[in-house]
Amino acid sequence: MRGFVAIVSILVIAVLLDLPLIACAMLALLGLMLISRFLARSWITNLEASRECNRTEVEAGQTVALIITVRNRGMLPVAWALVEDMLPRGAITSRPPRIVVHGHRLAVVMLAPRGRKTLNYQLQFVTRGYYQVGPMVLETGDLFGLHRRFRIVTEPEYILVYPKVVPLPGYDIASRRPIGEVRLTHRLFEDPTRIAGVRAYQPGDPLNRVHWSATARTGVLHSKVYDASTIAGASIVLDFHRASYPERNEPGRSELAVTATVALANAVALMGQPVGLITNGRDAADRIRRRDELARSQAGLRANRAALHRMAAMREDDDRLRPLIVAHGRGPEAFSRIRETLARVELSDGLTFDRLLIEAEPRLPRDATVIAILATVTPEMAVSLGRLKRQGYAVSTVLLAFDEVERIDSAGPLIAEGLPVRALSDEEELYRFCELQLVTPL
Repeated sequence: MRGFVAIVSILVIAVLLDLPLIACAMLALLGLMLISRFLARSWITNLEASRECNRTEVEAGQTVALIITVRNRGMLPVAWALVEDMLPRGAITSRPPRIVVHGHRLAVVMLAPRGRKTLNYQLQFVTRGYYQVGPMVLETGDLFGLHRRFRIVTEPEYILVYPKVVPLPGYDIASRRPIGEVRLTHRLFEDPTRIAGVRAYQPGDPLNRVHWSATARTGVLHSKVYDASTIAGASIVLDFHRASYPERNEPGRSELAVTATVALANAVALMGQPVGLITNGRDAADRIRRRDELARSQAGLRANRAALHRMAAMREDDDRLRPLIVAHGRGPEAFSRIRETLARVELSDGLTFDRLLIEAEPRLPRDATVIAILATVTPEMAVSLGRLKRQGYAVSTVLLAFDEVERIDSAGPLIAEGLPVRALSDEEELYRFCELQLVTPL
C-alpha cells in the first residue's frame, strides 16, 4: 500500500511540474504493480492441494509415506508456486533429529491451466512422540517478486509414535520379584512357594497340603499354611517435571524414563497383574489447536510466512495442572493405554512430584506396589515417598542416574527414608534390570 501511495504521489507531482518522462515511468510502474498484484492473487486463490498419509500410528524408527497433490483450478498458468508441508521445527533441528525427512517436503512447481502436480516424500520417526504434520503452505507471486502471497490449504495430520518395548528377562511378578512386594489386604490366593506355618489337618485338605515331616514327628496329621503375600500389580508413578531433567542430559534422560516405564508396565501386564500409570507430565494432544484457531489461520491470504507458521503450529503453552492417570487394568488392553499415554507425554512445568503424590494418593490401590521412576531426587520427594511407605504402601524406586556421583547424591535421601533404590544409566542396564543388585536401606 505504501508503494502505491508513493508512486501516485510522484505521478501527481510529475504531472504538475510537467515532467513527462517521470510521469511515463510512474505510469508504467503503476501498471506493472497492478498486473503483478492481480496475478499473485489469482494464482494463490486458484491453487488447491491435498495430502495422503498411509498411517498415523507407527513404532519408533518406522517410516510414514506421504503423497501431496497440487492442482490449479484456474484458466491461467501458474508460473511458480512453492509447496511446503509444515513439520515441527524442533523435531527436525534437534541433535540427533527426532524426524528424518526422505525426499522433498518443500518444492517449487509450475502448473498449466487445470494442471496438477504430485510430490512424494517419507518421514522416519526416530523417537516416540506426538507429531503434527502440516498444514500445507502454498506461496506464489509475480515474476518480479513485488508481491507474494501465502495460504494454508490442508488440515494437519497427527502421527503417534509409540515408544519401544524393552523386555525384562528374568522378571518375576511373584513374591520374590525384584521391585518389591506387599501383603495383600484381601486374601486373593495363596502362594504355594511360601509356607507361613503348620496347622492341624482339617477334613477336606488335599494331600499336597499335608506336612509329612510334622506328621511324622507328632504322629498326627498336619497341613501346611501358605502365605498369602504376593503382588497385586503395580502403580507406576513417573516424575516428568521439567526441573528434574537438566538440559545437559536431554533428551536422553527423559527418553530413558519413558522406556523404563514402558518396560515395567509391559512386564507386569504380561504376568496378568493389574498395572496403572500416574505422571505429572503433559499430554501433547492438549496442545492441538482447536478447529476455530485453524480456521482463522486458513481464512484469507497472508503476506508473512513466519506469522503463518506460528498460527498453524501446535501451541507451546499448556496450563494443565492435573496429573495424567491411566486407571489400573489387566492384560494387553491396559498396557496399550499406558503405552499410548507415554507416547504423547511431554515434560511439564505443572505439578511437582511431591504434589503429584498428594493428588494421586486416593487413586493408589493398597495392594499394588508403588514404583516411582525418578530422574532427580529432592528432600521433599524422598519425604513424600517415605510417607507413603509409613502408610502401608509397598514403595520401590527406579533412579535414572548417569554417573556415580548422581547415584550417591540422589539415592541418599531415598535410603534414609528406608526405600529400596535401583539405578539405571542407559538402555543396556534396562535389559539387565532384574540382574542388577538392588540398593536397599541399611
